[in-house]
Amino acid sequence: MALRITTLAERPELADALWAMETPWAEFMLNDPMADLYYAVCDDVYPEFVLVADDDAEPGRLVARAFSVPFAWERDELPDGGWDAAILRAWHTRRTGATADRVTALEITVRNDLTGRGLSPIMLGALRDNAARLGFTEILAPVRPNAKHLEPHTPITEYAARTRQDGLPVDPWLRVHVRAGGEIVKVAPRSMTIAGTLAEWRKWTGLPFTESGPVEVPRALVPVHADIEQDHAVYVEPNVWVRHPLA
Repeated sequence: MALRITTLAERPELADALWAMETPWAEFMLNDPMADLYYAVCDDVYPEFVLVADDDAEPGRLVARAFSVPFAWERDELPDGGWDAAILRAWHTRRTGATADRVTALEITVRNDLTGRGLSPIMLGALRDNAARLGFTEILAPVRPNAKHLEPHTPITEYAARTRQDGLPVDPWLRVHVRAGGEIVKVAPRSMTIAGTLAEWRKWTGLPFTESGPVEVPRALVPVHADIEQDHAVYVEPNVWVRHPLA
């Protein structure tokens, strides 16, 4: 595969291909209300922070994509709000005209039919290189541990701390970040919050949602909490903050 990775600013004609790419994301994951503060404007406002990858076999059809965004962060402690807090902070930075001094990595996605071919580490490396090229010295990433969904009842603090005999994280995606030079900083226990009516959750998941209490949803990292009397269910996803020094 002759992989070609560029920013969207360099190849704006691929803007439509960003959203046409086949992805593994579960439908419920596409309903975080914070997401629109970034994804609705990223191709116009942040094209230098969006990476697109295609190859010579199918030019113009994306192989993978990566999203990041600049933001200003003056506090020592990273927020428990993780992904949602990073997007909100980036929005606030842009609205107030503050000078961004960090980059947060929001998403790296490989096309469905190409997963398992080592493209994710390549895209992460490209994201690091791009942030450094733009003059940033650090990426702060609220990482979604991609095997956590296999253990929805395991506390995220316990899961994130697990390591193999070689000292690397047990989780595959955390392991990629650490191999790339990232340092696990802390857990973000409420990184993404997705709330909906029971009817919405039935549509998103195909599950009945007929009883109150925790509901195991495929590909969710933790159970979804349903309340039949109040006609809603809430998913609070934990992530793991990883710091990538670039200098």
